[in-house]
Amino acid sequence: IYHEYFSENPDSRRSEYATPLGIYEEGCGLDKVTMSWGHDEYLYQVVKDRLPEEALYMIRYHSCYPIHKEGAYQALMSDHDRAMFRWVDAFNVYDLYTKSSERVDVDGLRPFYEELIEEYLPGKLSW
Repeated sequence: IYHEYFSENPDSRRSEYATPLGIYEEGCGLDKVTMSWGHDEYLYQVVKDRLPEEALYMIRYHSCYPIHKEGAYQALMSDHDRAMFRWVDAFNVYDLYTKSSERVDVDGLRPFYEELIEEYLPGKLSW
């Protein structure tokens, strides 16, 4: 979202960054790549010690459409990243443009979500 603002970053004009790998080595893994922070990365930082790795990949990368929709940055991805992205792809069908006008039974769903919260996010979160 708002990718046009990346052009304002002075690094966008540095020749050493204007290559498919930039300053990184091929296959280094996305965990070694410095990316722009947004709400996804913020939530990832809050829950990274509480959720399974598959869930963390879904949270961290579900909005990174250049990777999972356009196939960008493949040269930076490790084999582990590629394996984990099947979870991102599976989650994506529930992400944007999947909203429904059908009303949800909040009271009926509450016990299910409270159980998930108790299992994976017990106690206080450090925001």
